[in-house]
Amino acid sequence: MLHENHKDLEARKRLKLLERLLGDVSKDAPDLYYRSTSEIGQTLLRHIEDTARLHPEERELLKGLDARDIAMILSLH
Repeated sequence: MLHENHKDLEARKRLKLLERLLGDVSKDAPDLYYRSTSEIGQTLLRHIEDTARLHPEERELLKGLDARDIAMILSLH
């Protein structure tokens, strides 16, 4: 049960971080709202890899995610 709680907490932190990054990217690309989920995932992944200033803990939360994973996480919430 403790393991499940840890995974749930990690998932919530990951979602909150992705939503924050989405907000950052949206400031520079106001039309992002009208793009497809897959385009948003790709845009966020590029932002994470190239320009996002993330703490090591935040990078660890996003490690291993691809554009499709990001799109799926955002679309489920």
